[in-house]
Amino acid sequence: MMITFQSTASPDVVMLRDLAQYLLGLIGKRVGERGVIMHDELHGAIKRLESAITEEAAAERALEALHSSPGSTREPGNGLSQRAWPFLNMMREAAVHNADIIWGL
Repeated sequence: MMITFQSTASPDVVMLRDLAQYLLGLIGKRVGERGVIMHDELHGAIKRLESAITEEAAAERALEALHSSPGSTREPGNGLSQRAWPFLNMMREAAVHNADIIWGL
């Protein structure tokens, strides 16, 4: 199932329900049939998501250092920063324009 996030400040962001549930959980929200991130909640939500991205990147670097061997190359993964970028960008734009983000309408 797909979830569509909408805001007057940016284009819609569409993602799979599992990813939406994960990202919303990181910012303290729950995916339901309908929901909203109010404009006054955005700055805290952005900081929480950015923090989660930073923590995951640090953990990935540490894991890579443990498992790397000379001459080995590793393909970049589909990390949280890549998956969350459209949603994070939407939140940043909404914060700039004091706009809410809604889903399920």
